[in-house]
Amino acid sequence: MSSFVSSEFVPFDQIAPTAREGGAPGPGTRGTVVVFAGQDVALGGASTHFLEAALGTVKDAAAIARFKGKSATVLDLIAPAGVAADRLLVVGLHAEKPQPNAFLTLGGFVMGKLKQAAPVTVIFDVPDASNEQAADFMLGLKLRAYRFDRYKTKKKDDGEGEAPVSVRIAVADVGGAQLAGGRRDALSEGVDFARTLVNEPPNVLFPVEFARRVTELQKLGVDVEVLDEAALEKIGMRALVAVGQGAEHQSRVAIMRWNGAADADAKPIAFVGKGVCFDSGGISIKPAAGMEDMKGDMAGAACVAGLMHALAARNAKVNVVAAIGLVENMPDGNAQRPGDIVTSLSGQTIEIINTDAEGRLVLADLLWYVQDKYKPVFMIDLATLTGAIIVALAHEYAGLFSNNDELSERLFAAGTQTGEKVWRLPVGPAYDKLIDSKFADVKNTGGRHGGSITAAQFLQRFVNDTPWAHLDIAGTGMGSPHDETNQSWGSGWGVRLLDRLVADHYE
Repeated sequence: MSSFVSSEFVPFDQIAPTAREGGAPGPGTRGTVVVFAGQDVALGGASTHFLEAALGTVKDAAAIARFKGKSATVLDLIAPAGVAADRLLVVGLHAEKPQPNAFLTLGGFVMGKLKQAAPVTVIFDVPDASNEQAADFMLGLKLRAYRFDRYKTKKKDDGEGEAPVSVRIAVADVGGAQLAGGRRDALSEGVDFARTLVNEPPNVLFPVEFARRVTELQKLGVDVEVLDEAALEKIGMRALVAVGQGAEHQSRVAIMRWNGAADADAKPIAFVGKGVCFDSGGISIKPAAGMEDMKGDMAGAACVAGLMHALAARNAKVNVVAAIGLVENMPDGNAQRPGDIVTSLSGQTIEIINTDAEGRLVLADLLWYVQDKYKPVFMIDLATLTGAIIVALAHEYAGLFSNNDELSERLFAAGTQTGEKVWRLPVGPAYDKLIDSKFADVKNTGGRHGGSITAAQFLQRFVNDTPWAHLDIAGTGMGSPHDETNQSWGSGWGVRLLDRLVADHYE
């Protein structure tokens, strides 16, 4: 759900000033106009031309407000006489050091200042800006505009998101900006799809409904297969099924395929997502405080679904397979118990020490299934797996664990470029010993110390030699701090990261 309705790139001459005699604005550009200012309120050529009749007034207003064009500052004015607009926003650009994702952040910042203004014209005559940066600005606008208010019968009177917003972005090269913007449109749709899945309440988005929503990707050309519990039992995904055996809602697995490579037989890349639609902790029940947040324990699966939407919507030239395990972890009389031993799809037996360490059981069967059936180039799994990763990295980075240096380096670079940052933590034999079981091949938790690492060690036992990375997104996938491009509880984290990874290295 988004309050942002439309955007388009237009040439500069569509926003030329049309002042009438006497300095009154003409009928050309109305609503809000956004221009950008550098150090000491330096304006670009198109902005200078548009404001020609009122340059002195704008400079005077800037001096009174002590506005000097510094980044993340704005001069908000009723449009001066002679300017064909109702409202003028002069947004500062000057920064002492270039910041990564500066134009994405700029778009979010501007959207936050617009609130319910409509229509909006942005004169994007930023010095040395490329079409890609103009498209990033547009993406920032759209990401900031997302608003999940489906269940509010009375809208807040906060001035944001109440009215549709239509934005024209005036640029020098319309064709180039439109080409770059097409990929950003696909990205914003994928991120919003993931955000909405995470934000939905658990009585609405249970496993069967999640799987149904994923089937909507078929409209974009994604092949979707949904496996019910009977099929999962037949395949042998007993670890996954065991997680949901205490729940009223049955478990599901959704397998998504996108074949966009020129070679239809080329090996796919693979993404796997944890989709615990609600996690009570099972018999090892969680404390009541904050348990409502466990509706977001499917953020990994949401990211994978959003990524598939983005890749298909932009017609990515790559073959992809994605698998999400959709379960509920509930504590009825049929729920699994601490002390139970289950046999995974791989044949390895797992001793259940704590039923609240359930996500790794879901991923164990999915990872084995994907690496065994599809022989992918690599596998990346995403999961809100451990609270320990928040202790280690807070909400700034996702934890990265991997058996492959090249894949790790590529993920780190993509994180730096997109702002969805990852930080690599170790795995190794010493940690692996902590999950050895007295009664089975492995136990599902290694205790308090190094909890995120031992969870990753558990998963690594189910990937063989396939290049693999595990992203623990407990701190980033839900409830992460708001910023200029995300004001939502469900952040859609990971869609842009993985789209960049694919675009840079696998298309």
